[in-house]
Amino acid sequence: MTTTDIRDIPEDHLDQALDLVHLVHHLAPAAPTRDYHRELLARCIRVGAYEDGRLVGLAAAHHHQLSVPGGELPCAALDFVSVAPTHRRRGLLTAMLDALWPRCTAAGMPLAALWASESVIYGRYGFAPATATDRIEIDATRPLDLRIAPDPRPLRLMDPAEAPALLTPLYEESRTRRAGRFRRTERRWRFETLRLESADADSDGFGPMRVVVLGAPGEKPGGYAVYRTRGGEEGGGAPGAVLVRELEADGAPAAAALWSYLASIDLTGTVRAGARPADDPLLQLAADRDQVRITGTTPSLWLRLTDVPAALTARSWAAPVDLVLEIRDPQLASQERVFHLTAGPDGAACTPTTAAPDLTLDARDLSACYLGGTRLAPLVRDGLATAHTPGAARRLDAALETEWLPFTGEDY
Repeated sequence: MTTTDIRDIPEDHLDQALDLVHLVHHLAPAAPTRDYHRELLARCIRVGAYEDGRLVGLAAAHHHQLSVPGGELPCAALDFVSVAPTHRRRGLLTAMLDALWPRCTAAGMPLAALWASESVIYGRYGFAPATATDRIEIDATRPLDLRIAPDPRPLRLMDPAEAPALLTPLYEESRTRRAGRFRRTERRWRFETLRLESADADSDGFGPMRVVVLGAPGEKPGGYAVYRTRGGEEGGGAPGAVLVRELEADGAPAAAALWSYLASIDLTGTVRAGARPADDPLLQLAADRDQVRITGTTPSLWLRLTDVPAALTARSWAAPVDLVLEIRDPQLASQERVFHLTAGPDGAACTPTTAAPDLTLDARDLSACYLGGTRLAPLVRDGLATAHTPGAARRLDAALETEWLPFTGEDY
């Protein structure tokens, strides 16, 4: 009988691992992209499923820093998850994740995250959507009608190759305001955000990345936008379009200036942003909401708490709360416990207890609420969590609240 062995993947098996990833995900990347994937995988915690010495399954986790309310935490960002098509439905994913979690916890990462290709799978493993993104479309056939005056500082296009050094401080400031965002290396800026080093062809007809900055040379920028453009069809066909990759601003007037610029680019008639926060200021700034429309809302980053006390005590709290929480977590036995949480603006403590719980909930639901983007009270109302003490969920919601909704605008 053939047996499957779950073990660490050594560095000399990286190419075999990448071959499996590309097979499973139907990829044929150009050499620079494959080299970049190899570089990322080499830095990951890697667990593989081997059968007769051959790799038939893979799960890996990046060492990332994720912004959380009041700071940031090490996060195990799940990636490269692959099971050979000949070995599906044999429990390999469960076995690999069971082996991966202790390694991540030992590496000091109390959070795990992923982008779910199949959402029905990962809820079973304690993950839940913790951030959401809106797709926004602007009718740019006329000037953008806004309720405030745009920031008057000058706008300038800059060489994308020079952008990481200038834009990183502003991006980092945005991470302090919004939970759910990953710290970026210059390599990530260049390869993924700006696509300066990727040789994979885009088939959408849009041109290269452009970067526009608000503010004169030598002064701190008030904001920036990363975008691409596509010309209109000849003979009166579809108008040209602007595709916004990212926009950051230090305030509403700066955001107004950048959006106004994007909506005024010649020979285009629409501006599309595929990932914006659910509370994007643009939605309030628009004088005509028929001109600025939300065309869809999508769950983005899925989160899982792998160390409940460490995660809860590391974030900031908006209001005092003193509750006993019973956590149901069949996948991680160490997490399936009762904890006494005391928290407030001055800090938090979370310790195991034998006291009767005020609130019983699944680990996945606590994970969904952790960044402040999901409320617990509706889960109690709908029977997915149980409040043994009246008002317990509402009190926890008030303590978890954040000024800005969490947001994750790009894959890692």
